[in-house]
Amino acid sequence: MALKKHLMKRTIFCLIGIFLFSNVRAQAQNDSIPEKSRVLPSPLQSPPFPGSEWDGAPLIGLPNDDTRYPLEKLLGLAKGTSGIRIYGWVDAGGNLSSSKHSNAPTSYDLVPNKVELDQVILRIEREPNTVQTDHVDWGFLIDNIYGMDYRYTIAKGIFSDQLLKHNQLYGYDPTQEYALLYIPKVAQGMLIKAGRFISPSDIEAQWAPDNYLYSHSLMFTVDPYTFTGMQATIRLSKCFQFEFGGHTGNDVAPWNNSANLNGMLMARWVSKNNNNSLYGGTPTIGKGYYTNQHDNLQMFVVTWGHRFSQRIHMMTEMYYMWQRNADIGGTVINGPPEPYFMGTGAGAMVPGVSSSVGFVNYFQILLSPKNYLSIRNDFLNDPQGNRTSFATAYSSHTIGWVHHFNSLISIRPEIRYETAYEKGVTPYDNGTKKNQYTAAADIFVRF
Repeated sequence: MALKKHLMKRTIFCLIGIFLFSNVRAQAQNDSIPEKSRVLPSPLQSPPFPGSEWDGAPLIGLPNDDTRYPLEKLLGLAKGTSGIRIYGWVDAGGNLSSSKHSNAPTSYDLVPNKVELDQVILRIEREPNTVQTDHVDWGFLIDNIYGMDYRYTIAKGIFSDQLLKHNQLYGYDPTQEYALLYIPKVAQGMLIKAGRFISPSDIEAQWAPDNYLYSHSLMFTVDPYTFTGMQATIRLSKCFQFEFGGHTGNDVAPWNNSANLNGMLMARWVSKNNNNSLYGGTPTIGKGYYTNQHDNLQMFVVTWGHRFSQRIHMMTEMYYMWQRNADIGGTVINGPPEPYFMGTGAGAMVPGVSSSVGFVNYFQILLSPKNYLSIRNDFLNDPQGNRTSFATAYSSHTIGWVHHFNSLISIRPEIRYETAYEKGVTPYDNGTKKNQYTAAADIFVRF
């Protein structure tokens, strides 16, 4: 009941905001006029690929998305002058698995041999115009998720009892809530983000339309999902920009007793022909002590994108991640064990450094304007068991086909094999199997 009241209050607040800002006409109207891009020509074709740029870094000088979805048209926002947008999507998927009870440590398609609601997303946003260099501009973004995928985005201290105390399969999470301020006269433009936001640097993303495939790599499953703090992106040229900032740790509210101050420093470079991109640094660095049954992950990461031709490209990511005096299994879920996830309760504490190394490669082949093939190979080494509860190295191998019926509806079937390498270690199907086979698919519909 309390959650329903909170959602109702948020909805009323957002609708009031839309009404108030709908009268902001002159400047907003100028900002909505398409302008010439200040970035290099996009290296990738989107659709059918999830994006036209190399990575998830905020790209200063890129024109705002002018796509308008059915909900915006229904609410009369498609031709509005405020710049405010409201839209979202529904994603559902299912799988056939060699496991009977749980696909963990695989994420997102967690429940084997069933169809589940992965995510319903409602997004409210205003994008600042970073193409123009004449005036300061502002924006914001609010993402709300309901579904099974809340288990991966939830932050301790923000409705986290759903997972950490009750181990619910489905739940709600306000995954992103941040404000944006664009200042054009700092270098070639500076964009300041303040609030709760998705962690930078990954090839993969939390949201279904932003991913090459339905399932996720093992390394993505166990790295940071969101931060709450402030991040500044500064553009130095078309080929180079960097980010710096601070936050209170991965997947935790600033007011929670598990919060820790961490810094962030990332840089993005692309070649002049946009055939190569490097994006990396440290999205989270501090003292690194596991705190009050919650992870305080530290990380160095780099992502390389390479275009072989207009039809073929690949993306590769590597990271080293660590923390100190952490429990086996990481952040503790104290809720009751359920067949889909039995690993509740605190694991044994490992003195000193618990580390992990991850690697993933995505290889894409454009088949047609509505179809592509994606091949993913990834490796995760978890020698202390801090990330997965099992001290072993893993690999997974996935091939998937993605088809867009139109601009609103897409499907992503795939087949996958994964295994653990340490002798006698059986992490799959609640600790009973050494490897796992899955055939899975999802469908997402934008609204």
